[in-house]
Amino acid sequence: MQIKHLMGILAAAALASATLPAAAETVVIVSQKNPATRMFAEQASQFFLGKSNMFTPIDQAEGSHIRNEFYQKLTDKDAAQVKALWSKLVFTGKATPPKEYKSNAEVKKAVAEDPKAIGYIDKSAVDDTVKVILTLP
Repeated sequence: MQIKHLMGILAAAALASATLPAAAETVVIVSQKNPATRMFAEQASQFFLGKSNMFTPIDQAEGSHIRNEFYQKLTDKDAAQVKALWSKLVFTGKATPPKEYKSNAEVKKAVAEDPKAIGYIDKSAVDDTVKVILTLP
């Protein structure tokens, strides 16, 4: 009797986990015109934290789930910490903050049109207008 009960619990748990949405993978993208083909997370973080101006970072909307998740995965900092870093850079005149866009489609379009741009979107939004150079799990 106990085995039947245990099997029922396991079946219910498997069913419940199957109905949960899978976490979306976030990818770092550049224009097809950009010569970069691959990048390490440490390199990408330099652009999104204002430590290098080789690429122009494009950001998702402030407060968006993808933005918060992206910065946590890439830099191990939350969005508020990143905002504070950018505020300091702007105040001291060392950098201009990334331009923000409201959706994956807008980020993708902005990156596709600018060979120096670097952005991030959900992997499911990738098409042939941009190149994926880094995938964040």
